[in-house]
Amino acid sequence: MKTKIAVFVSGGGTNLQALIDAEKRGEIPSGKIELVLASNDTAYALTRAADNGIPSVVVKRKDFDSQIAYEEAVKAILAERGIEMIVLAGFMSILSENFTSAYPKRIVNVHPSLIPSFCGKGFYGLHVHEAALAYGVKVTGATVHYVNEIPDGGEIILQKAVEIQEGDTPEVLQKRVMEQAEWILLPKAVEMVAAKLQKERG
Repeated sequence: MKTKIAVFVSGGGTNLQALIDAEKRGEIPSGKIELVLASNDTAYALTRAADNGIPSVVVKRKDFDSQIAYEEAVKAILAERGIEMIVLAGFMSILSENFTSAYPKRIVNVHPSLIPSFCGKGFYGLHVHEAALAYGVKVTGATVHYVNEIPDGGEIILQKAVEIQEGDTPEVLQKRVMEQAEWILLPKAVEMVAAKLQKERG
């Protein structure tokens, strides 16, 4: 039995695509993407899911009175589908300890820097690359880590360095970090965790 995976998305879904492609190439033998959960109904990631025959659902935080109510609704959807593992792939909604503690070492996130640099609250998307360039670091990269209640604070699973080049803009750097690090690391880390969960299940 493969580990059932849900991928949480908010935007274009490039990391989701990297996972779908890796799964098709047989690089995630221990897991299967069973669900794509989006925080908004305009996320292009939903089109990617549909194109690949993956069921999807939209759950918007603003449709709920409280964070807890929102998270309980998400939990119910995951339970109904038997989801065992969650991948945050550009997911812009913050999850509280109420949610993360229900899935210990079962939620992974990819962050576009070498944690502990340029991470935590406010560091997402292009902001991360703007900060790296502003600081003048020579090397950046990506990190896949477990998710806990601290933004970008969970245990690191994998990291990969990417060199910053003369004349880089945040956009150019973002693309290089995705191609050279995120899209390579994320499928690897997902397989590692999926295999571990599969083994634990017996």
